[in-house]
This record gives sequence, structure tokens and C-alpha cells, in this order.
Amino acid sequence: MFKETKRLNLTDTLIGQGTHVEGKMICEAGLRIEGEYRGDIECSGDVIIGECGIARSNIIARDVTIAGKVFGDVSTKGRLTITATGQLHGNIYAQSFVMQDGGIFTGACKMDRSQEQPHSRSLLDAEPHQPQQSAKEKRQAQAG
Repeated sequence: MFKETKRLNLTDTLIGQGTHVEGKMICEAGLRIEGEYRGDIECSGDVIIGECGIARSNIIARDVTIAGKVFGDVSTKGRLTITATGQLHGNIYAQSFVMQDGGIFTGACKMDRSQEQPHSRSLLDAEPHQPQQSAKEKRQAQAG
């Protein structure tokens, strides 16, 4: 009579201000850190490090927003945003990177697009740029 449907209700995880957590976190939904977290994070959703948040972590997530402090590498399938109050001390592997004025980043950054443009070519394969001649230079070359 009643059809049983499996619906996955995902609830975001919050580590509140004044909370200290240590370990490895694997989550399907979003994660917001306002307290302090130490350990690796693997998140299928988005990760937000709030202004009061401190993460001593390597983070793998869809999108990451840093308004607090992160000590570790960040890898995103989408966008990494460092706000004006955010600090990242580690390396970035992202498809898109936005840093607001006042944000701090120390480390290396590698940006990679999963879907390349079909007509793009390597800079090494490109022809060197030849400056265009002015009309006067063309006349002199033809006369000379």
C-alpha cells in the first residue's frame, strides 16, 4: 500500500566555538568549524572554517571557505575561497581559487580543470608572437 522510499536526509555538521575535536572526519553533508579541529577531513559537501575556527587539517571537499585559520593542505573539486579574515598555511589543489583583500595564504597553489577546452593547446606548442609591422615599415620592406 505504501511505497517505501529511501530518502537520504543529510544534516550539516557543526563544531561549535569552544569545542576541541581530534581525529579523522569523513562526512557526506556540509561541515562548519567554529571551534578547533585537529585531523584529516574528507567531506562530500562543503567545508566552512568560521572566523573563530582553527583547523590543523588536510581538507578534501567539494568547496571550501576559510574565514578562520587552516594549517594544512586543501584540495577541492570546486572553489576555494579565503575571506578577508581567513588564513591558509599550506598548499592548494583546486579548480577555482578566490582570495579576498586581507586574506593570508602561504604555500603553493596548483589549479587544474577537469574538463579542458577542446581547442586549447600547450604554450610550448604555440607559435612565437610576431609583432605586426606598421604601414611605414611594410612600404620600406617592399621598396628595399
